[in-house]
Amino acid sequence: MALLRSGWLWRQTLILKRWKLNWCDLWIDGSMCFYKTDTRQELEHRVSLKTACVDVRSGLECGGVTLPESNPRENLIVVQLRDGSTLNLCTNSEDESIAWKLTLLEARRNLVFTYDPYDDSYQAVPFNSYHAVYITPGAGTGTHQVVVQRDPFDGVAEQLAMGLLAGMAEGAAMRSFLWMPFFFC
Repeated sequence: MALLRSGWLWRQTLILKRWKLNWCDLWIDGSMCFYKTDTRQELEHRVSLKTACVDVRSGLECGGVTLPESNPRENLIVVQLRDGSTLNLCTNSEDESIAWKLTLLEARRNLVFTYDPYDDSYQAVPFNSYHAVYITPGAGTGTHQVVVQRDPFDGVAEQLAMGLLAGMAEGAAMRSFLWMPFFFC
């Protein structure tokens, strides 16, 4: 999985509306991950831009957002989400803000192409945020950490079918116990 951009960003929290400095990774599948430190040990927040992002605004396009102290409005990035909420980000410079905005827009619509050597063609592969493998460097150890994300609803149908089957078996067993008193009379 390719990393499009990473770096330090100010992120406004959803409930208390205070600004926190987070390390941010933006992956090619549209996943934007926020960590406490650049070692990527503790994931604080994750947004899937492919499914949740509606619009990205920056600088003077953003109104009604209080900025962290000593930061001009040109450093602000506002990501509008489908549920009506916003993800408010702030960079350290106007150039970084423009670069982050362009990268966010690219990640939102970016397709990944696979090459098929048999017919010498490329095919667009839509990414979902599940069944993705992320490889992150280990914290100064020279090793790599592999994170595999799976769909949380994967296997629900099988579990539901097994539950229905167990319920039917239990019902059949209980029905036979109900007839038992008539056999001894």
